[in-house]
Amino acid sequence: MFTRPILILSLLFAFVISCTISACTYHATPHGNPHGLPPGQAKKLTGSKSAKPYAPGQQKKRY
Repeated sequence: MFTRPILILSLLFAFVISCTISACTYHATPHGNPHGLPPGQAKKLTGSKSAKPYAPGQQKKRY
């Protein structure tokens, strides 16, 4: 007689707990430039005299 309401309540409780746990996720986002190093820093690391090859806006389009 009481098994059906207890079963329904326990399933509802399990569903609510699983939804609560799955909603508590953390996504780490990187700060700053999403593409990596800034052109000046890449220039310093490689020892190049110009940052132009590392700047995406300064690249020639190749068709």
